[in-house]
Amino acid sequence: MAQVSLDTYLDQAVAKKPAVNAATLLVGLVTAIGLGAGLYAMVAGHHHVFATTREVPWGLLISTYAFFAITSTGLCLLAFIGHAFGGTPIAALGNRAVFLSIATIMAAFSVIGLELESPWRMLIYNVISPNFTSNIWWMGTLYGLAVGCMLVEFLAILTRSYKIALALGALGALAEVGANTNLGAVFATLSARPFWYGAQLPVFFLCCAFASGAAAIILFTHIAHKMRGTKPDEATFTGLQSAGKVLALTLFLLGVATAWRFISFFVGGSELGRLAAMNLLTGPMSFNFWVFEIVIGLALPLLILVGTQMKSLAAMSAASLMTLVGGFIQRYDLVVAGQQVPVYYGWDNLPSFLGYTPSIAEMLLAAGGTGVALLLFLLGEKYFGKVFRPESH
Repeated sequence: MAQVSLDTYLDQAVAKKPAVNAATLLVGLVTAIGLGAGLYAMVAGHHHVFATTREVPWGLLISTYAFFAITSTGLCLLAFIGHAFGGTPIAALGNRAVFLSIATIMAAFSVIGLELESPWRMLIYNVISPNFTSNIWWMGTLYGLAVGCMLVEFLAILTRSYKIALALGALGALAEVGANTNLGAVFATLSARPFWYGAQLPVFFLCCAFASGAAAIILFTHIAHKMRGTKPDEATFTGLQSAGKVLALTLFLLGVATAWRFISFFVGGSELGRLAAMNLLTGPMSFNFWVFEIVIGLALPLLILVGTQMKSLAAMSAASLMTLVGGFIQRYDLVVAGQQVPVYYGWDNLPSFLGYTPSIAEMLLAAGGTGVALLLFLLGEKYFGKVFRPESH
């Protein structure tokens, strides 16, 4: 491997900007407060600080973890496609996609690590007492393998050991696909929750990964150029257009998948599944579903991308931001709506939908996890900015 110092890829155009440094400090403060709330919950007791209950044990933090983990998968896959098939336009975005994939999986690990009461037990028993029949075991193991591969891959990119980087990128992409589909299977194999149960979610999560990954690479590449006060060169813009096409296609497929998923609940589906679907269609969570999931997360981004034909970077960035916001709410709706229908519905005058509203500590920790991703992005643009240029791919 070639020897490089930390200054080799330092981008002075970013490092010397007071606004960027101020933003980094602000994001760092938000991150510290958010992660501090998670640490406080571990000391005071999750059952005292978080709003989850025995009836609704998974809440905002699980959906936040799923959002960042799924986004990481999409970024990793896009990076591998760009690196493995170097003639594709998306190759110009590959290095930044690798780094963003690391940043988002670190955000996911930060949230899930502090959501668990004893995360160290997971680390210990994951190794000394593996359960090969557990989707959660495979998910954690494969995401751990993936982040290890991506870290070494990025180091290989920095040292220009491209054959090693390509091999590790392939292994990391396979691990991410396995982890992502096992994450979907964590929900899809729970027969007691008909809203989740079935074979669709693992594939649905993979499609979500491509949408979130494409949206993230477009949005953050645009922000990176805004930070520098420059416009993307031709190769980068062509790559962004390719990512926009991926985003448009996956948004269309997600729209079709969402429609058929809800149709299936009313054509031979179980009563509990229909109740959970009605919670989103006309019930307490209908505003989230129609406004954020459908309009902001699917319809508007697709109309913007098709209407502008991916010729405007500002329009593509707006569509990407909408997609990420809608995707975040979609993960939340999926997690919560699947639990709000009581398992023993109809017994002892149980309500149709169990209540859940995230606590302040949960919202702070979710903000802290988001801060981890943003902080790593800002630091990456400062210290590794030169490696994200098209000529470095």
